[in-house]
Amino acid sequence: MNTSRSFFSIERLAQYLISALVVGATTGLMMLIGRDQLGEAVIALLFLVPVGWSAGRWGQGPGIFTAVMAALAFDFFFIPPFYTFTVGNLEGWLVLAIFLTVAILVVGRIQVSFSKALTSEREAISMYELSKALANLHTQDAVAHTVARFLQQRYLANLVTVVIQPKGQSNEISAYEPQNAALPGKPDRVLPLLNNWGLVGEIQIWGRNIEIPSVESRIFLNFATQIGQAIERTQLTEAGAFLNSTPEKTKVN
Repeated sequence: MNTSRSFFSIERLAQYLISALVVGATTGLMMLIGRDQLGEAVIALLFLVPVGWSAGRWGQGPGIFTAVMAALAFDFFFIPPFYTFTVGNLEGWLVLAIFLTVAILVVGRIQVSFSKALTSEREAISMYELSKALANLHTQDAVAHTVARFLQQRYLANLVTVVIQPKGQSNEISAYEPQNAALPGKPDRVLPLLNNWGLVGEIQIWGRNIEIPSVESRIFLNFATQIGQAIERTQLTEAGAFLNSTPEKTKVN
């Protein structure tokens, strides 16, 4: 445990150090080109390069650190009076404040983009895992129990119940996960299951102290579609198996 924490701290420290070095290299390159040749606007844009690189590679923390380092380097080397952190006029303060604001906004936008990409990746993995779990099932009872177990493990819910009762079918199919859990009152999420036949059941989830997506979320809507299709497929499979067995029973009689 301590070794892994130490490794994490060293790795994080290395990220900040590399970010500072990249800012230093960018500063050195611009000093070689010259302040007068570049101008403050171009210098500010070039300082955004290490900020975006750091945020894109390592996330929000190193990104904000790089933004602050770039602002300090901008002030020290390119805003008069030079080689001091003192800002000599209002224009200098405005340039520095605008740069730092834009740099932090860039970090924030990159972080949001990464968060969305990570969420989409997790949703795609969950959809694949559910699809794989439902692919080879042949009965509605198996679908109900598989879905209950999948959602309970996926969200670490206190209780998940799946109720299936398609149109024209008298018997209700229910599954609980964990199977020995008691109903703790009103569920926190109720997800209706729909397919071409209409409402075919619902999923109830209890987990007040955990993070569960809303019923209108994209992931739950996709789950409901997949499960509804699986119910339709297994009901047709069961009906076909029953019809195929009917002639044999007639011959026996």
